[in-house]
Amino acid sequence: MKQTKIYLVRHAHSTYSPDEYGRELSDAGQSDVKLLTQQMMERHVDVILSSPYKRAIQTVEGIAQHHNEKIRIIEAFKERTLAGKPVEHFHVAIEAVWRDETFAHPGGESNKEARFRGIDALKEILNAYQGKSIAIATHGNLMALIMSHFDQQYDVTFWRSLDMPDVYCLTFEGETLLNVERIWKRTN
Repeated sequence: MKQTKIYLVRHAHSTYSPDEYGRELSDAGQSDVKLLTQQMMERHVDVILSSPYKRAIQTVEGIAQHHNEKIRIIEAFKERTLAGKPVEHFHVAIEAVWRDETFAHPGGESNKEARFRGIDALKEILNAYQGKSIAIATHGNLMALIMSHFDQQYDVTFWRSLDMPDVYCLTFEGETLLNVERIWKRTN
Protein backbone atom coordinates (compact mmCIF):
# COMPACT_ATOMS: atom_id res chain seq x y z
CA MET A 1 0.00 0.00 0.00
CA LYS A 2 1.32 3.43 -0.95
CA GLN A 3 1.86 6.02 1.72
CA THR A 4 -0.17 9.22 1.73
CA LYS A 5 1.29 12.48 3.01
CA ILE A 6 -1.00 15.05 4.56
CA TYR A 7 0.49 18.49 5.13
CA LEU A 8 -1.73 20.13 7.75
CA VAL A 9 -1.13 23.85 7.28
CA ARG A 10 -2.28 26.23 9.98
CA HIS A 11 -3.06 29.60 8.40
CA ALA A 12 -0.69 32.55 8.80
CA HIS A 13 -1.43 35.48 11.12
CA SER A 14 -4.58 37.46 10.41
CA THR A 15 -5.94 40.61 11.98
CA TYR A 16 -8.95 39.71 14.10
CA SER A 17 -12.40 40.44 12.78
CA PRO A 18 -15.70 38.68 13.54
CA ASP A 19 -16.00 37.88 9.80
CA GLU A 20 -14.63 34.32 9.84
CA TYR A 21 -15.07 33.79 6.10
CA GLY A 22 -13.63 37.12 4.95
CA ARG A 23 -10.82 37.76 7.45
CA GLU A 24 -7.57 38.32 5.55
CA LEU A 25 -3.94 37.81 6.45
CA SER A 26 -2.10 40.62 8.20
CA ASP A 27 1.09 42.12 6.71
CA ALA A 28 3.12 39.81 8.98
CA GLY A 29 1.02 36.86 7.82
CA GLN A 30 1.59 37.72 4.17
CA SER A 31 5.33 37.95 4.81
CA ASP A 32 5.35 34.54 6.53
CA VAL A 33 3.39 33.01 3.64
CA LYS A 34 6.32 33.84 1.32
CA LEU A 35 8.67 31.86 3.58
CA LEU A 36 6.14 29.04 3.95
CA THR A 37 5.72 28.83 0.17
CA GLN A 38 9.50 28.69 -0.24
CA GLN A 39 9.78 25.87 2.32
CA MET A 40 6.95 23.91 0.68
CA MET A 41 8.53 24.28 -2.80
CA GLU A 42 11.03 21.64 -1.68
CA ARG A 43 8.18 19.14 -1.33
CA HIS A 44 5.99 17.45 -3.89
CA VAL A 45 2.30 18.31 -3.49
CA ASP A 46 -0.40 16.71 -5.67
CA VAL A 47 -3.55 18.22 -4.18
CA ILE A 48 -4.27 21.45 -2.31
CA LEU A 49 -7.35 21.73 -0.12
CA SER A 50 -8.47 24.54 2.14
CA SER A 51 -10.93 25.66 4.71
CA PRO A 52 -13.36 28.13 3.11
CA TYR A 53 -11.95 30.94 5.29
CA LYS A 54 -9.98 33.53 3.30
CA ARG A 55 -6.96 33.50 5.65
CA ALA A 56 -6.53 29.76 5.09
CA ILE A 57 -6.90 30.07 1.31
CA GLN A 58 -4.39 32.94 1.22
CA THR A 59 -1.90 30.83 3.19
CA VAL A 60 -1.70 28.14 0.47
CA GLU A 61 -2.13 30.28 -2.66
CA GLY A 62 1.63 30.39 -3.32
CA ILE A 63 1.92 26.62 -2.91
CA ALA A 64 -0.95 26.16 -5.37
CA GLN A 65 0.66 28.50 -7.89
CA HIS A 66 4.05 26.79 -7.59
CA HIS A 67 2.53 23.33 -8.17
CA ASN A 68 0.10 24.64 -10.81
CA GLU A 69 -2.83 23.25 -8.81
CA LYS A 70 -6.23 24.68 -7.96
CA ILE A 71 -7.25 25.07 -4.34
CA ARG A 72 -10.29 22.93 -3.56
CA ILE A 73 -12.48 24.23 -0.74
CA ILE A 74 -13.54 21.73 1.93
CA GLU A 75 -16.08 23.21 4.36
CA ALA A 76 -15.25 20.60 7.03
CA PHE A 77 -11.72 22.03 7.47
CA LYS A 78 -13.00 25.40 8.76
CA GLU A 79 -12.15 26.31 12.33
CA ARG A 80 -14.20 24.88 15.14
CA THR A 81 -17.07 27.09 16.19
CA LEU A 82 -16.20 28.03 19.76
CA ALA A 83 -19.50 29.77 20.49
CA GLY A 84 -22.47 31.28 18.69
CA LYS A 85 -21.32 34.80 19.58
CA PRO A 86 -17.93 36.25 20.61
CA VAL A 87 -16.78 35.11 24.05
CA GLU A 88 -15.55 37.58 26.64
CA HIS A 89 -12.45 35.62 27.69
CA PHE A 90 -11.19 33.59 24.72
CA HIS A 91 -8.50 31.55 26.54
CA VAL A 92 -10.87 30.67 29.40
CA ALA A 93 -13.46 29.54 26.84
CA ILE A 94 -10.85 27.39 25.03
CA GLU A 95 -9.67 25.79 28.28
CA ALA A 96 -13.28 24.82 29.08
CA VAL A 97 -13.80 22.90 25.83
CA TRP A 98 -10.44 21.14 26.10
CA ARG A 99 -11.13 20.17 29.73
CA ASP A 100 -14.38 18.39 28.82
CA GLU A 101 -14.59 16.73 25.37
CA THR A 102 -18.39 16.95 25.28
CA PHE A 103 -18.81 20.50 26.59
CA ALA A 104 -19.87 23.18 24.11
CA HIS A 105 -20.49 26.87 24.67
CA PRO A 106 -23.95 28.03 23.49
CA GLY A 107 -23.99 27.84 19.69
CA GLY A 108 -20.54 26.23 19.59
CA GLU A 109 -19.02 22.82 18.90
CA SER A 110 -17.55 20.52 21.54
CA ASN A 111 -14.09 19.08 20.95
CA LYS A 112 -15.76 15.76 20.22
CA GLU A 113 -18.04 17.27 17.54
CA ALA A 114 -15.29 19.32 15.86
CA ARG A 115 -12.82 16.40 15.93
CA PHE A 116 -15.41 14.08 14.38
CA ARG A 117 -16.03 16.62 11.59
CA GLY A 118 -12.29 16.96 10.90
CA ILE A 119 -11.53 13.23 11.08
CA ASP A 120 -14.50 12.35 8.88
CA ALA A 121 -13.21 14.77 6.21
CA LEU A 122 -9.62 13.54 6.63
CA LYS A 123 -10.69 9.91 6.11
CA GLU A 124 -12.52 10.90 2.92
CA ILE A 125 -9.34 12.62 1.70
CA LEU A 126 -7.15 9.63 2.61
CA ASN A 127 -9.42 7.31 0.63
CA ALA A 128 -9.86 9.65 -2.35
CA TYR A 129 -6.17 10.52 -2.72
CA GLN A 130 -4.38 7.39 -1.53
CA GLY A 131 -0.65 7.52 -2.28
CA LYS A 132 -0.70 11.28 -2.96
CA SER A 133 0.70 14.31 -1.13
CA ILE A 134 -2.03 16.67 0.01
CA ALA A 135 -1.72 20.13 1.57
CA ILE A 136 -4.72 21.08 3.72
CA ALA A 137 -5.02 24.69 4.88
CA THR A 138 -6.88 24.73 8.17
CA HIS A 139 -6.90 26.30 11.63
CA GLY A 140 -5.12 25.75 14.92
CA ASN A 141 -7.88 24.27 17.04
CA LEU A 142 -9.15 21.93 14.34
CA MET A 143 -5.59 20.91 13.44
CA ALA A 144 -4.85 19.99 17.08
CA LEU A 145 -8.17 18.15 17.36
CA ILE A 146 -7.49 16.10 14.22
CA MET A 147 -4.00 15.22 15.41
CA SER A 148 -5.27 14.37 18.92
CA HIS A 149 -7.47 11.67 17.37
CA PHE A 150 -4.26 9.74 16.64
CA ASP A 151 -2.17 10.74 19.66
CA GLN A 152 -3.34 12.50 22.84
CA GLN A 153 -0.08 14.46 23.12
CA TYR A 154 -1.68 16.87 20.63
CA ASP A 155 -3.73 18.69 23.24
CA VAL A 156 -4.45 22.27 24.27
CA THR A 157 -0.77 22.74 25.22
CA PHE A 158 0.23 21.64 21.71
CA TRP A 159 -2.36 24.04 20.26
CA ARG A 160 -0.87 26.91 22.30
CA SER A 161 2.60 26.07 20.92
CA LEU A 162 1.56 26.28 17.26
CA ASP A 163 2.92 29.09 15.12
CA MET A 164 0.95 31.08 12.55
CA PRO A 165 1.56 29.62 10.02
CA ASP A 166 2.65 26.12 10.97
CA VAL A 167 2.91 22.88 9.01
CA TYR A 168 2.94 19.26 10.15
CA CYS A 169 3.38 16.38 7.73
CA LEU A 170 1.34 13.32 8.70
CA THR A 171 2.31 10.14 6.85
CA PHE A 172 -0.42 7.52 6.52
CA GLU A 173 -0.74 4.01 5.23
CA GLY A 174 -4.44 3.66 4.58
CA GLU A 175 -5.99 5.35 7.62
CA THR A 176 -3.12 4.39 9.93
CA LEU A 177 -0.83 7.24 11.01
CA LEU A 178 2.82 6.21 10.68
CA ASN A 179 4.73 9.42 11.33
CA VAL A 180 4.37 13.11 12.24
CA GLU A 181 7.01 15.66 11.27
CA ARG A 182 6.99 19.41 11.79
CA ILE A 183 7.88 21.13 8.51
CA TRP A 184 7.59 24.85 9.30
CA LYS A 185 10.77 26.53 10.44
CA ARG A 186 10.67 30.25 11.13
CA THR A 187 13.91 32.00 10.23
CA ASN A 188 14.81 35.47 11.41
